[in-house]
Amino acid sequence: MSATAAPRSSAAARPRKSRRGLGLGLVAWLAGIVFFLPIAWMALTSFHSEADAATNPPSFAASLTLDGYREFFGTGGGASPWPALINSTVASVVSTVCVLLLALPAAYALSIRPVKKWTDVLFFFLSTKMLPVVAGLLPIYLFAKNTGMLDNIWLLVVLYTSMNLPIAVWMMQSFLAEVPVAVIEAARVDGARLPMILARVVAPIALPGIAATALICFIFSWNELLFARVLTGVVAETAPVFLTGFITSQGLFLAKVCAASLVISLPVLAAGFAAQDKLVQGLSLGAVK
Repeated sequence: MSATAAPRSSAAARPRKSRRGLGLGLVAWLAGIVFFLPIAWMALTSFHSEADAATNPPSFAASLTLDGYREFFGTGGGASPWPALINSTVASVVSTVCVLLLALPAAYALSIRPVKKWTDVLFFFLSTKMLPVVAGLLPIYLFAKNTGMLDNIWLLVVLYTSMNLPIAVWMMQSFLAEVPVAVIEAARVDGARLPMILARVVAPIALPGIAATALICFIFSWNELLFARVLTGVVAETAPVFLTGFITSQGLFLAKVCAASLVISLPVLAAGFAAQDKLVQGLSLGAVK
């Protein structure tokens, strides 16, 4: 009696599991569509004229045009976005490289070769992110003004490096904790010094985590607005600051803003798409023991 009841109960549990999996899949699809709708709406609006973009309710059947992109790229006589895009690229890429060069040895010291009270050190790194950014804006502005660093892209590189370094050390510490110590000991026995161990042993093993850290630091630097808005002018203007220039006293140009937002978002989307496999591996490191 019990032997026949067991297969029946397992057979009855299978449809419940399949229905549960189907329900979770539908919820995931719905959540994905909800998050994707604003991006699709922005992309569609960028191909409308300003008159069609300003209608309420908006028209889906409006004719498509590239006027918003032409105005963004300055073909209509406006300012060119290329200097701002180049400044954002320089500030984001250089600061990300600097963060990785500084965070890798620090994470190595806190994970593979732990220092005393390394948990307190990690908490100190993370506590620096608890200060509101606006609280440090005035001292940094006065320092930049007195040293002649206003409207200088290298000041943003230093700021973005210091801002992203704590979270990078925190992330990479957990990634490097997964590196087998035996491999490092073998390299040390073969006579490898610390720089070679970091470059030839630790970095290849922790590459997914390093890629995930680099992508997050790049996104934070690319999207930063407050410091760039206050500390730059014309020479070191970044893409987010250039984007705010479309909101003028004459009104909000929706089609042009949507076109500019889509173009400025493309480097981050491209970087995320190119490193998506490394990003998933890196963010899942240490999740399963």
